[in-house]
Amino acid sequence: MDGMALGKDYATQECSIASALEVIGERWTLLVIRDAFYGVRRYNDFLVHLGIPRAVLASRLQALTAQGILEKRRYQESPPRDEYVLTDRGIALWPTLRALGVWGREQLTKRQLRIFRHADCGTELGPFSECPACGTVVPVPDVEVVPGPDLNRDPADPVSRALLKPKRLLQPVEADAA
Repeated sequence: MDGMALGKDYATQECSIASALEVIGERWTLLVIRDAFYGVRRYNDFLVHLGIPRAVLASRLQALTAQGILEKRRYQESPPRDEYVLTDRGIALWPTLRALGVWGREQLTKRQLRIFRHADCGTELGPFSECPACGTVVPVPDVEVVPGPDLNRDPADPVSRALLKPKRLLQPVEADAA
């Protein structure tokens, strides 16, 4: 180490990757987005599924909302409660998350925790969300996520338990209390 502190932003970088990292590069941010794809929408469900500190979650949700990646929607008036739903801008991150997941599985974990398949025909997706059987890139709402062979079948939290059932991406997760 040369003693120089790492800057807080990438202002001197003229690069689209640096620009993207300004928005989604903080620790926890991509996991919040991943959970939103899984259908997690409510603050407490993000909290219990991620095991994230409350202040960090609140900060990430606020930042993702400000960037137009999540939309905050009121689902209850008394007491006021909101949920967070991916916008089109957020949904556009799917190829990035898919690629990171494939890379992580192939290069790091060697474990298949979840399988993503084309809901219409049941075929497992290729690394770019393409359906080998249909020959098309599958739109996010038509992607079904099912437990893979290496996924813990007895998770502690209600969100993980709800995700043991096959479900389409973006559909609200229905987590029952423990």
